[in-house]
Amino acid sequence: MSVLAMAKPESKRSGSAALPMGGRSGAAVEEPLINGTADSQNQHQAPAGKPKPARPRTTECEVFDDGTITFFWRAHTLTVLFILTCALVYVTLLEETPQDTAYNTKRGIIASILVFLCFGVTQAKDGPFSRPHPAYWRFWLCVSVVYELFLIFILFQTVHDGRQFMKYIDPKLGVPLPERDYGGNCLIYDPGNATDPFHNIWDKMDGFVPAHFLGWYIKTLMIRDWWMCMIISVMFEFLEYSLEHQLPNFSECWWDHWIMDVLVCNGLGIYCGMKTLGWLSMKPYQWQGLWNIPTYKGKIKRIAFQFTPYSWVKFEWKPASNLRRWLAVLGIIFMFLLAELNTFYLKFVLWMPPEHYLVLLRLVFFVNVGGVAMREIYDFMDDPKFHKKLGQQAWIVAAITVTEFLIVVKYDPHTIMLPIPFFVTQCWFLGIVLILTWTLWRFFIRDITLRYKETRRRKQEGLGERTNGTSSQATTSGRSKLNGSGDSTRQRKS
Repeated sequence: MSVLAMAKPESKRSGSAALPMGGRSGAAVEEPLINGTADSQNQHQAPAGKPKPARPRTTECEVFDDGTITFFWRAHTLTVLFILTCALVYVTLLEETPQDTAYNTKRGIIASILVFLCFGVTQAKDGPFSRPHPAYWRFWLCVSVVYELFLIFILFQTVHDGRQFMKYIDPKLGVPLPERDYGGNCLIYDPGNATDPFHNIWDKMDGFVPAHFLGWYIKTLMIRDWWMCMIISVMFEFLEYSLEHQLPNFSECWWDHWIMDVLVCNGLGIYCGMKTLGWLSMKPYQWQGLWNIPTYKGKIKRIAFQFTPYSWVKFEWKPASNLRRWLAVLGIIFMFLLAELNTFYLKFVLWMPPEHYLVLLRLVFFVNVGGVAMREIYDFMDDPKFHKKLGQQAWIVAAITVTEFLIVVKYDPHTIMLPIPFFVTQCWFLGIVLILTWTLWRFFIRDITLRYKETRRRKQEGLGERTNGTSSQATTSGRSKLNGSGDSTRQRKS
C-alpha cells in the first residue's frame, strides 16, 4: 500500500469534490476529483493556484491512504442535474395539477426545498468531515440553511399566525398543551405506598432517561473534553433550578437533578464518550480501496469503518493559556446552554408536545451539525492564521441558536420576563463576579505583574553585569598603575 503524505482532512476542496474510497486528503486531490478523475502522478503536489494543504498538527494522528478512487467518490453533478430535470419535465407535461390551493402550496414549497438540497449537495463547499461521504455533510449544511429560513419566517409572523402556521405541518399542532410537572412527591422511598414504595423513581424512568444518556454521549464526541462536558452538565441543572418558576417541567426533585441526571445519565454518557474518544485517538487510520482488499471479512470491516472518522484530531482547548481561548470556551459553553434551553422554550411557545416528531427531528438535526460546528470553531480558535474566518456550519448553527431564542422572546415575553427569585439572582451575580474577577486577575493583573517582575529582573541582571564590568576595569587599571610605578622606581634606581 502506497503511503501518502499526512494532510489535514479539512483541506480547501471544491463543493463537488469528494475523497476517494480510501479518503484522500489535501488540496492535491481537489481539481482531479472535481472532474471525476485522478492524476496519480501529481498526488503529492498541489496544483498551481490552489491553496496549500493544511499543515498537520501535533494533536492530529497520521493517516495512510492508497488513494483509490471509485464511482462512489466521484462527482455526479451532471447525473443529479439530469434526474432533477426529468422529474420537473414529468410534473410539467405528464401530471395534471390538482385544483387544491393549499395542497399545491405545500407541494411547491417541498419541491423548492428539494431542488435547493440537490444543488447544495452537489455544489456546496466541503466541511472538515468526509465520512461516510462529503455529500452527507453538505446535505446537513443545506438543511441548516432551510431551517434558519423557516425560523426567520416564523419570527416575522404574529404570535397567533405563527402558532397556527404549525397546523400546516401537523394539524394536531396549534393547540396549547399543559406542561408536565416533574416535582411533587420527592420521596425516594414512600412508606405510604405499600404496593410499590419506589414508585417515584419508576415514574421518572421515561423515554428521556436514555435520551439524556445518548445525548451526552454524542455531546462528548463533539466537545472532546471531560471538563467542559461536566461544566455544561452541572450548569444546565443550575439553570433548571433558576428557571423552574418560568417552565413547570424544570421543577424536578433534587435526586432527579443530581443523581439521575448529572451522575447516572449525563455522567455515564460522558464516561462512555471519553472511552470512545480514547479508542478513536489510538485507532490506526490506514485506508485501502474496497476492491483492493482480498478477503470478504476485510471488505465488511472496511465498509463498517467507512462510518468512522477519516483521521482524528485531539481537542486541546487550553482555556487558561490566553484571553482569546478563554473567551472562546466561555462562548461555546454559553451557546450550548442556550441551545439546550431553546429545546424546552420553543416547544412551550409553539405549543408542541415533548413527544412530537418535530422535537425529535430538531435533536437529530443538532446531532449531525453540532460535530461539524465544533470542529470548525476549534480550528478557528486554535489556528487563526490558517483559518481566517469562522466555518460555514458553525456560522449557521450560531445564527439558528440566536434566532430560536428571539422567537421565544417574541412569542412569550411574559414568561421570559417573570422576575427571578432574589436568592437565585444573588447566586448568578456572585458567579459572574467570580468569573470576571478571575479573568481580570489571570489575563491582566497577573500578566502585568509577571512582566514587571521580568523587567525588574532583567534590569537587576544588567546592573549586576555593569557593576562587575566596572569593578573588573578598576582592578585592571589599579594593577596597571602599580606596575607603572614599579617600573619608574626601577628606572630611577638604575
